[in-house]
Amino acid sequence: MAASSALEPASRKSTLSWRSAAKIAWRDMRSSTGKFLFVGLSVAIGVAALTGVRGFSDAFRRTLLLNARTIMAADLSARMFQQPSPEEQRQLNALSAQGIKVTSVTELMSMASTPADPNPLLISLKAVNPADYPFYGSVVLQPAGDLRSVLTDSTVVVGEDLLLRLHAKVGDQLKIGGKLFRIAAVLVSEPDRLSATMGLGPRVMMTRSALEETTLLQPGSRSGQRFLFKLPPQRREDVDAVKAQLIKALPEAQVTDFRETNPALTQGLDRSTSLLSLMSLVAMVLGAVGVAMAMRAHLQQRLDTIAIMKSMGARSSQIMKIYLLQTLLLGLAGGLVGVTLGVGVQAAFPLLLAKYIPLKPDLSLQIRAVLTGIGTGVLTTLMFTLPPLLEIRDVRPSLILRRGVETTDGPAARAFFLRVWEQRIQVLAVALILAGLVGIASTLSDSMAVGRWFAAGLAVALAVLLGMSALLLRAIRWILGRARMRLPSQVRHGLANLYRPGNQSAAVLASLGTGVMLIMTVFLMQRAVVGELHLSSKPDTPNIFLVDIGTSEVDGVAKLMRQQPGMRGPVEMLPVVAARLISVDGVAGDQLKLKNFPRRMLRSISLSSAEALPMGTKVVQGGWWKPGADGLAGQALVAIDQRMAQRLNVHVGSSMVFASDDREIHVKVAALTKSDGQHAYSRAELILPAAALKGLPEIWYGAVHIDPADVGTAQRALYATYPSITVINVADALETIRGVVMQIALVVQFLAAFSIFAGVIILASSIAGTRYRRTREVVVLKTLGATRARIAAVFSVEFLVLGLVAGTVGVLFANLLTRVLLHRMDVAYQVNWMVVLAGILGTALLANATGWFASFRILGQKPLEVLRED
Repeated sequence: MAASSALEPASRKSTLSWRSAAKIAWRDMRSSTGKFLFVGLSVAIGVAALTGVRGFSDAFRRTLLLNARTIMAADLSARMFQQPSPEEQRQLNALSAQGIKVTSVTELMSMASTPADPNPLLISLKAVNPADYPFYGSVVLQPAGDLRSVLTDSTVVVGEDLLLRLHAKVGDQLKIGGKLFRIAAVLVSEPDRLSATMGLGPRVMMTRSALEETTLLQPGSRSGQRFLFKLPPQRREDVDAVKAQLIKALPEAQVTDFRETNPALTQGLDRSTSLLSLMSLVAMVLGAVGVAMAMRAHLQQRLDTIAIMKSMGARSSQIMKIYLLQTLLLGLAGGLVGVTLGVGVQAAFPLLLAKYIPLKPDLSLQIRAVLTGIGTGVLTTLMFTLPPLLEIRDVRPSLILRRGVETTDGPAARAFFLRVWEQRIQVLAVALILAGLVGIASTLSDSMAVGRWFAAGLAVALAVLLGMSALLLRAIRWILGRARMRLPSQVRHGLANLYRPGNQSAAVLASLGTGVMLIMTVFLMQRAVVGELHLSSKPDTPNIFLVDIGTSEVDGVAKLMRQQPGMRGPVEMLPVVAARLISVDGVAGDQLKLKNFPRRMLRSISLSSAEALPMGTKVVQGGWWKPGADGLAGQALVAIDQRMAQRLNVHVGSSMVFASDDREIHVKVAALTKSDGQHAYSRAELILPAAALKGLPEIWYGAVHIDPADVGTAQRALYATYPSITVINVADALETIRGVVMQIALVVQFLAAFSIFAGVIILASSIAGTRYRRTREVVVLKTLGATRARIAAVFSVEFLVLGLVAGTVGVLFANLLTRVLLHRMDVAYQVNWMVVLAGILGTALLANATGWFASFRILGQKPLEVLRED
């Protein structure tokens, strides 16, 4: 009654000032501290989960991206097969003027020998500027040393396989291009190994100045040029903008950024970013669900006070102003507490994960994140309490004060959507909530698709849940009307409780079902994404590539590799036929409009063959041919890599003509493919049926996984038997990527578990909030002689039905929403019926256990204690 007495002086005026409304709101909050503490706690948990998850995931992602840059040794790379023209050089100089550092890496094939063994050896030569290279990461040498001091104009660093083939050692002389260099160290690893050209011989690294002295770079020489770019710290987020600028400035170059160095890392970063953003959204909405339930319960308890205030002359707008201020104060207080807790959680995450993750995220308190957390808490609190606040307009003092003898259903007992045509203000409120959700989702989500589909799925689920709650109440009434006497009394009473006057079954079903949908969506999403991450970083992924295998050597090489220690997985073999492109859809090759594809590459295109879809390759458009297919009308079928198709402006159905060994090959594009970049066929951009290339000279490439510690043994065994085959060892680089991907998977699992735990707490709290409405019912039943056991059975039936219905609808929509989001993220989706059943039963148990935990104390109350309060 504190609120009504405080209102009396203000009600004589035509308006209620905000100051007076604030006083009344404050007195009302002081009279119900426990209830409002629960509301504030709901906001705080939601904001804490949002701030903690988002803050840590942002810091972890920044750290991961910094490590991803080391795999390219730069922010961006532009690969060219000729020296830049004067105009292109001017564009590069313009980038340098913007504070972007640029260095070049030249790669070419050459011959090398030692004074002791004059027989030359084909080598892969790499020339760098040690003062700048690498921008990120470091070059590992043996004996240990700094590249800037070890690599000079008179020294080189070489791969261990070169020493093996030339029977040389560190300190010996190496002759390259008529000039002698001292071998200063063994090149153990370099950060951009995966970005470098897969050469046909052992690696040798020298300075740019030394390369110029060798006179190997002559006009027309076949050398590759890679330009590495490092953005200043303040522009590190502008990678896409600078990349677009480079693509325009260097039309003949292949421009990539650090996120494209390895498909597993790229997909891991993209998918984890989308999933972590989804977790932030779930934390936000779950907190709002808890707030909405708590405020709804509070307003239901205040119906008597609201009716008395209206009887004394207060208008609905004045009363709404009071409770609106309460909502804002609670949202602000909960937001501040939540941000504080979130910062603490964010700081605790690295300590909890220190045993499993060597990375140390650079955590810092960001004002923007704090303001986002507080603003989200206040905004969601306000949005989700709008419908119960607007229902104040429907409170009729005569019905409220006479409800002891009236049985008319109150506003909460009817499904909301059945009243939308009569309550246009409520319709506007719902529209405002949806618009707010879309806005918040778009702001919090780094993926617009995730935010949009999340908001749409939430809206549809709410509508269906409300509709199903209305149908459920009608169905229960119909069943009880026909089978009333054939059911146990506890079951009858428990089912009748779902539609008793003043019950909020529809609201509880909507909130519980929505919460289950969100929690299950996070669980299903992280399960699928983590599964894909583990699949892409399997321990048997090829890390050794074999180059220049003769057709007669294929079987022998495969057998030899299977005998090596540390061998895992199959030996993959890829046949390659060298060809040149003559025309596409009747347009000659020299007339084609290419997209960032050097025209000279058209004269050296690799064709491969396979009957079945190769490992690590999938069809993104069109279809794979049946075994033995020959094509139509003299045209063979071909599957072309999606990126290659874009550069050549080729689509499914296009006709292409190649020439190889004085023979023309006419093909028709049957499929566009996408490779995971981790298998032998990742090098195959054009795959034909085996019959189409029969009789043409082939060279073979191989791929196999060998434990890093055993690579040297396998390399020596292969050289002893097949000295002409080159081994390309990327084990160290792939092991680094695998470690990063596994760290992503672990962090995703940890944060998902935290989000689910926070969500369960919020849901449990929202169910517990219904205990205030059960007090009067328990008192009445006890007064009529009901025992505790009978009341417990009645409540159990009610809780179980609510949990089963909400769980069924929530799990169903979680699977539908997960399927859509995973499709957008290009992740496979599979229904797991055990998980579906566990989700439904778990929801029923949660509803029952939480309801009982909240209602147990009520059973012990004496009727007289409650009746005296009236």
